[in-house]
Amino acid sequence: MTKNVTLEGIVSLCKRRGFVFQSSEIYGGLAGFYDYGPLGVELVNNIKAEWWNAMVRENDNIFGLDSAIIQNPKLWEASGHVAGFTDPLVDCKNCGARHRADHLAGKDTNDIKELTKLLKDKVCPACGKKTLTPPRFYNMMMKTWVGPVEDSSSVAYLRPETAGPMFTNYENVRETMRAKLPFGIAQIGKTFRNEISPRDFIFRVRELEQMEMQYFIKPQAQKKSYEQWRKFAWEFLTNRLGIDESDLQWHEHDKDERAHYAAAAHDIYFRFPQGFKELWGTHDRTDFDLSNHSKASGKDLSYYDDETKERFTPFVIESSVGVGRILMAVLTAAYHVEEINGEKRVVLKLDPKLAPYKIAVSPLLKNKPELVAKAREVYELLKDNPSYSNGVMWDDNGNIGKRYRRQDEIGTPKCVTIDFQTMDDNTVTVRDRDTTKQKRVDIVNL
Repeated sequence: MTKNVTLEGIVSLCKRRGFVFQSSEIYGGLAGFYDYGPLGVELVNNIKAEWWNAMVRENDNIFGLDSAIIQNPKLWEASGHVAGFTDPLVDCKNCGARHRADHLAGKDTNDIKELTKLLKDKVCPACGKKTLTPPRFYNMMMKTWVGPVEDSSSVAYLRPETAGPMFTNYENVRETMRAKLPFGIAQIGKTFRNEISPRDFIFRVRELEQMEMQYFIKPQAQKKSYEQWRKFAWEFLTNRLGIDESDLQWHEHDKDERAHYAAAAHDIYFRFPQGFKELWGTHDRTDFDLSNHSKASGKDLSYYDDETKERFTPFVIESSVGVGRILMAVLTAAYHVEEINGEKRVVLKLDPKLAPYKIAVSPLLKNKPELVAKAREVYELLKDNPSYSNGVMWDDNGNIGKRYRRQDEIGTPKCVTIDFQTMDDNTVTVRDRDTTKQKRVDIVNL
């Protein structure tokens, strides 16, 4: 068995088996935008449901939110996004290509002086010429206009993160849920970033979906809460998604790397096909967000503690992960190539609760009406079971060997085959995805 996963292998599997498609592919696509296919949307929905259960439904003090994609632009001014949501860029004077300066320099920094030094002798990756401009900043927010007239007074932005509306809804949630500190607000939603060079498939895109939680705390609870949510992220990946710890590592942001307002920041890096890269972030945002929104809006967002009789602005611990990146991590971790009886097979060893389909039902031969009728009966029996209702697949395409290989590739844990023995004793063959072993099971015990 090997897990030498390549990016090309993941991309090929996603296209071939209906996990991810290039957006508007028939028109040549659009860089940084992707569509989830029939299996991709099922896998993504299962991942999001698992996160929502772990984050919201299993915590009495965390409440859900689904905010609008377009917010009052003053929100993004107060948060610093209008002035500071930027990336350093360089342009090539020869071919006109534009590149992220920090990517070319090979260092995660926004220090223009440092980047200028590092890029002094660099050539353009597109044309190979030494004709790069000095680095400059570029705002990554996507603009739109609200109303019939497109002028400066109607400018709005597609939200660059889901966190902002959670801060502006802090008081609404606190009042309606009668919440006391500590409590959190969680959200799953689309965000938009005008990335200069989207790349590595769905790892860096322009339209993405985030799963984020903002945890509002007393200032003295900073360290304890920070470690609590670091632990949550690690255990969710390993215990809930089945990712091996050897494929994960911590990366602590140094002072130059983290946001100016952050007291601490840690990322969990995952071993993607292109190397260890950022997957899940935990950040100590201090009281920056509520303080800024309170000043900009004139709304008092302070908190009165009945026990200590003190009033203060709550601090915030953020837990944030991208849906596309976690999908890519799950696919990478599950992707195996095995050789069985001299034949290679690709198998996705997904945790069964994440698999798009839990069971595939097949007649041994699709040209035998009695087998097909019996297989349909078993198929409907399983679909009527609440545990499998949306996770049962009918598969009669090709011979049984090809069906098994197809189901292995999409991660289906069990295959149920109705054969001629079924007609005699009402038993079926149940094949296990991971071991490929088969056993006879009575239909009533399925």
